[in-house]
Amino acid sequence: MGSVKDIKVIKKPQKDKAGIGQFIFSDRYSVFDWGEMPDHIIDKGKALCLIGAYFFEKFEELGFKTHYLGLVEDGKTKRLSELISSTNCMEFRLLRVLHPIKKESYYDYSIYKKERSNYLIPLEVIYRNYIPKGASLLKRLNNGKIKPEDIGLKKLPKPGERLKNPIIEASTKLEASDRYLDWKEAEEIAGLTWSEKEEIQRITLLVNKIITKETERLELINLDGKVEYGFDEFRNPVLVDVFGTPDECRFTYNELPLSKEIARIFYRKTSWYKETEIAKKQNRLNWKEIVRFSPPKLPDNVVELISQIYKSIANDITKRTWFESTPPLREVMKKIEVLFYQ
Repeated sequence: MGSVKDIKVIKKPQKDKAGIGQFIFSDRYSVFDWGEMPDHIIDKGKALCLIGAYFFEKFEELGFKTHYLGLVEDGKTKRLSELISSTNCMEFRLLRVLHPIKKESYYDYSIYKKERSNYLIPLEVIYRNYIPKGASLLKRLNNGKIKPEDIGLKKLPKPGERLKNPIIEASTKLEASDRYLDWKEAEEIAGLTWSEKEEIQRITLLVNKIITKETERLELINLDGKVEYGFDEFRNPVLVDVFGTPDECRFTYNELPLSKEIARIFYRKTSWYKETEIAKKQNRLNWKEIVRFSPPKLPDNVVELISQIYKSIANDITKRTWFESTPPLREVMKKIEVLFYQ
């Protein structure tokens, strides 16, 4: 069970052979690494499942390896075009998850130097096309944690700036809080060779290109997003989890944020959020234990608008109406603009 989707193990993975699993996409959501939040976003799970399947099938048509097997309906595994109605269940090849060992003040990744195949790579790979206001990258540049030349820039970018070339970064996947890494450390902890790192970056750029092209049909701007990988039985990099969804990407419509970014806007004004920021600075590994407040519930109208965003994107991306009563995205975003920006 994760913060936003559950995993059902149909067949356990072995050291040299993938198993079979199912993602059950829930209506839960998570922000700021907290885990499950107090509200559920109706039909969010089905929308994410459909969008994720669309991009998996699109990428497989181009000959790339993924862990995707299909969508589950009435006990059968089907392609997206074969579904009669929406589903929140996706079947996939299940890789091993090898957890780094949590020490007192760091994580020990030595297990990744011993294993060779059939496991989840413990990294999230992030592509960036823009530097939006408030982006973590901008904060790290401004406080000197990284320099522009470290990420291929000649000078500090301005908030909202479109990058001439996408930036590809890496962060940890299996730690209590995501931690950004330079690529040398990413190679080291994940046990990657230089050529494997280069291939992962190359695939990520192609994923970015495809997502950007597809979402332009909806008049969306693809600011940034994350991609996850594993190694198959032959140590080939394989796309895993899901990609191209509003949870994995940061999209905007007429400069307005979409999906759970709306929830982030609400929560940044709360005492709970301020507590989490202080706690993360005090104790990176166990920060949740020292947060005194619990996150409050979202207003009902905000929950409904976020639900409509997910459903309208699923309808438009897949070019099929799965959610009949959902208004077009442009109408939903007009309501968002009135609620938050006027």
